[in-house]
Amino acid sequence: MNYVDGFVLPVPEKNLDAYFEIAKTAGEIWKELGALEYMECVADDVKTGVHTSFPQSVKLEEGEVVVFSYIVYASREDRDRINEAVMKDPRMQAMMGPDMMPFDGKRMIFGGFKARVAL
Repeated sequence: MNYVDGFVLPVPEKNLDAYFEIAKTAGEIWKELGALEYMECVADDVKTGVHTSFPQSVKLEEGEVVVFSYIVYASREDRDRINEAVMKDPRMQAMMGPDMMPFDGKRMIFGGFKARVAL
């Protein structure tokens, strides 16, 4: 069964074009190095909840939007190998400077998940 990395992050609306430009390049790198699927999504129908919600999870601020992303791999082993290679890739390193990211990385949520149902 596949393995999935998932991400939820706040991106200032004014930085969305810059974010998705970086995301497109990053996705191309992940796919080139073996990821099966790379997806970046911007919130469209996401409301603040009473107890929990996507906006609350990233402490969404005025002028920001939630971005949900995921990367699919054949296995956890592939994910670990691919992520290591991605982080060493010079194209990725060129985008990773502290002033390069168009969002607040401290409020990004991410993790790896074992797929249990895939249709």
